[in-house]
Amino acid sequence: MMSAKLWAPTLTACALATSIALVGCSKDPKDAQQAAAAQKMPPTEVGVIVAQPQSIEQSVELSGRTSAYQISEVRPQTSGVILKRLFAEGSFVREGQPLYQIDSSTNRATLDNARATLVRQQANLNALRVKANRYSQLTGINAVSKQEYDDIVAQVKLAEADVAASQAIVRNAQIDLGYATVRAPISGQSNRSSVTAGALVTANQANALVTIQQLDPIYVDINQSSAELLRLRQQLSQGSIDRSNNTKVRLRLEDGSTYPIEGNLQFSDASVNPDTGTITLRAVFPNPNHLLLPGMFANAQIVQGVIPNAYLVPQQAVTRTPTGQALAMVVNAKGVVEPRPVTTSGVNGQNWIVTAGLTAGDKVIVDGIAKVKPEQQVVAKPYQPKAAAPQQAAPATKPAAPAQPAEQKQPAEQKAASQA
Repeated sequence: MMSAKLWAPTLTACALATSIALVGCSKDPKDAQQAAAAQKMPPTEVGVIVAQPQSIEQSVELSGRTSAYQISEVRPQTSGVILKRLFAEGSFVREGQPLYQIDSSTNRATLDNARATLVRQQANLNALRVKANRYSQLTGINAVSKQEYDDIVAQVKLAEADVAASQAIVRNAQIDLGYATVRAPISGQSNRSSVTAGALVTANQANALVTIQQLDPIYVDINQSSAELLRLRQQLSQGSIDRSNNTKVRLRLEDGSTYPIEGNLQFSDASVNPDTGTITLRAVFPNPNHLLLPGMFANAQIVQGVIPNAYLVPQQAVTRTPTGQALAMVVNAKGVVEPRPVTTSGVNGQNWIVTAGLTAGDKVIVDGIAKVKPEQQVVAKPYQPKAAAPQQAAPATKPAAPAQPAEQKQPAEQKAASQA
């Protein structure tokens, strides 16, 4: 009995040592297996694009509003009563087309009076000229004094001046009579008429009879921030942008569609609006079908210039550091991921325009960029953009009958067993 008590601590210590040794032996192979499995894992596959330099148009999209190319507010230039409207409201009118007919009785009477005065002045002038010719002959034989001859010559000149004045009065009366027919000063689309037949109008009144707008071509007024304009001018001065060609403008309408005809930038305002800090740009667009109407909002995409030797990189391939530095992950010749700081200069569709940081032939990671880190071994494959899968309507299926609860099946089974 005493020997068993003496051996018990020794046996316990041996068992504890044996278990510790077994545990140690079982842990080391597991760690070794995990390390071997990690070493045997294949490198991560990533989708890459090969950077190729090209000339890229730099554009900026700004909001704008359309306005008519020419606007004419038609007002009467003579007083009278409107006898008739000679055009259809909202129709297209051409330059010189009659629009209104004003009562011309007073103007016609004024013209007749001016013509009668002119005839009288011309008759007086002819009589004085005959008398002057006779006096010139009598002066040669001293039958008429020199003073009398000088007086008749002066009277002829006064009569000639009176005739010229009467002729001007006649022409003025003719012009006033012509104003009785109000004509379109420009070709364009007419608006609603503000007067009808029987209305009394006065010369140069404040209210316009009708407004005519020329819609082909049409203006688009665009607002650009002064900061963007300064950046563009700096790029032009540094030679990083080529602006040798005329600036093109594309238009996106309110419904999201693109206007099919390109426009040209006509001018840029010479001052900055102190309230908004913007500069007004004006573009001209052909509008043959009158699709664009004055007052419409639109987004104008202005091609400000061409950037030579730039790269197009998908936006998902470029990340930003906390300081704002743009980074692109590049697979080098050894198949190792290498971070590359790049410089962007705007966007082109879904791509960044990269002007510095890449060289021709660089493999830029686009797909799988979130799964890699610098100095990691990867397998580069060409990037294939994922096309949006078309949505297919699910076939109509007959709804399945609801399953019978187990509580309802059990009595039926018991009933069958009892019958058996």
